[in-house]
This record gives sequence, structure tokens and C-alpha cells, in this order.
Amino acid sequence: MAAGWEPRPSADAGGVEWRPVLDVPPPGQQRRWTVLLRWLLLLPQFIVVAVLSFAAFFVTIAAWFSALVLGRLPDSIASFLGSVLAYQTRVSASATLLVDQYPPFSFDAPDYPVRIELRATPLNRLAVLFRLILMIPAAIVNSLAQAGWFAVCWVFWLIGIVLGRLPEPVFGATAAVVRYRMRLVAYATMLTPVYPKGLLGDAPEAASQPAYSATRPLRLSTAAQVLVWLFLLLGLAGHLTSGTVDYDDEGDDRPEAAAARVPGA
Repeated sequence: MAAGWEPRPSADAGGVEWRPVLDVPPPGQQRRWTVLLRWLLLLPQFIVVAVLSFAAFFVTIAAWFSALVLGRLPDSIASFLGSVLAYQTRVSASATLLVDQYPPFSFDAPDYPVRIELRATPLNRLAVLFRLILMIPAAIVNSLAQAGWFAVCWVFWLIGIVLGRLPEPVFGATAAVVRYRMRLVAYATMLTPVYPKGLLGDAPEAASQPAYSATRPLRLSTAAQVLVWLFLLLGLAGHLTSGTVDYDDEGDDRPEAAAARVPGA
């Protein structure tokens, strides 16, 4: 995560809108036994993330009021929320098999291969006021993408055990989901004024830039983009299926069913 929270423009020198970025090294060999036991090994980290997320929820409420008044986040609030987001992202990258190295129990992890960069930019008070409403479309996309990834993650887990690594399309599609979730949380917590985008990879002008890491810029192959669309479709199918109501059970108007609902009958 970038150090310092001095106000900076929300666009690069070339006029391209700047979004929070995720840096992950290229896919490499992983120890098969850590892939096999990955989520079990990360249980302590999941507990820490849950506690930090609980605290961040209340800090975000304070951040919302502060941003309405100041048009920006106070340094202490921005630093805490940014540190929590960086911690969450490191754990997510490990849990999704993007990296093999175990994430440290620390806010400050300069040597960890997964990093995010945030810029403290001025905030539009009107956008802050309606942030909860504005983020709904992105939250739906994120929910579908994550649900779809979870539906097939066991396949990726098996591939990781067999090959000791993730194939490039799986790595790219997974990284896109992790980055989109990071950008959504950054927008929701007012760490950035820029709406989350880039689930299908970076735009051509950004993708043409020199590579700083495997995900900056994020260039997705056709196969990786197909996987992302598969995540979205599976997530949508899952939500539609879970939302189906069995009206025969819920609204049974037969006399014997009505009698069964009467106490003492």
C-alpha cells in the first residue's frame, strides 16, 4: 500500500482515470501440501479478517460523516481503512491460490508479494452522500463474480494440487475477481472516488503500459475472460436457484394442512 495520504489527483498525467491497483507476482510453483490445506492453514487469518472487518464497519460510518464535512478522509481514518483493506486483500490472494507465501499477521508487510496502492484523493460530497446507493450495481457484480468463483473453486484447488500451480487463465480470472472486490471495498469505504471497473481486465490504453506486476496492468487472455463470464453466469444461476420458493410448501391451503397449523388440533 502506498505510504502517505497527501491529496493527489484522481487521474494520471495522461488524463486516464486512476483506480486502486493490485500487485501480484506472475503465477509460479506452489507447494502442493499448502494448496491441499490452504483454507485450514488460513483459519487464524480468517478470524483476524472478521475482527478487522467488524471494526472497519464502524470506522467507515465515521469516515462517511467526516467525508461529508471535509470532502476527504482524515489521515488516521484513511490509514486504518487502507491497512485493513491491504490485509484483507493479502489473505484473499492466499486463499484463492494466487500466491503460496503465508500472509503475515501485520498491517505493515513490505516484503509480502501481494500489495495494493491507494491514493488519497478529494471526494465529491454528493457522491459520498449517496455512496450506499451508487455502489449497488458494483456490489451485485461483485456478489455474482465471487459466488461463481466459489462454485468452481474446488476445480481450481484440484488443479493446484495436481500441477502445483494455477494455469494462466485461472490465475488471471481469479486475480480479476480479487481486484474487483478490493476496488469495491475501497469505493465503499471512501478510500477512492473512482467507481470500480476492470473485472474483464484493463482497458487497452492501460493494458499497453509497461508491466509492473502480473496484475498491473491486468491483461486477461480470451480464456480468462471466458472464465470471468462463467463466474458471473454461475453466480446468477446460484442466486436465482436460491431465491426460488416452493409455494406448495409455503402456501398450502389444503384443509388438513390448515388444521395442522392450529394449536391443539
